[in-house]
Amino acid sequence: EGQDKLEPPVDEFGMTPFHVFCSTIIGPISGELLKVLLDTYPYHVLGWKDSNGKLAMDYLVTNWTEATASLLETTLQKWMVSRLQRWGAKSWMEAIESKVQAILGEDDKEGRLTLWTEAKSTFAQYEIMAGTSILEMALWKGKLKSGWSNNGAKRQPLDRGECR
Repeated sequence: EGQDKLEPPVDEFGMTPFHVFCSTIIGPISGELLKVLLDTYPYHVLGWKDSNGKLAMDYLVTNWTEATASLLETTLQKWMVSRLQRWGAKSWMEAIESKVQAILGEDDKEGRLTLWTEAKSTFAQYEIMAGTSILEMALWKGKLKSGWSNNGAKRQPLDRGECR
């Protein structure tokens, strides 16, 4: 999903349209504008930092209101939770959903920032583990298809234990 979406422009401060949007919330049209951004640009852009080292979501977490809470929930649902669901990682998805709900329920700014940092870190860890698993599966499949043994001699069929 998102393969044919546009790569966003970035301004001289390293801000994407998501950064600009999240740092300058403008009333009731914000939800609709966010939907347009999410439909236009790939979700990995939400992981880009600006020249201040901030993600777009950092601005929502810092400038907390009912409106920003709703926008954060919508964005994290699309960026993190739905992605984990597509991967079939139910336990990871539930863990991130729990972290999102904890962020939304936290009234203390410092507590919310801590929870947000934990959610980002956990999601990044899941991305690394998923990427590593995909790479391992591709290498294993390639080894099985090739039928070559470790010493370079052609051999059919390949011993399953040798692929490990």
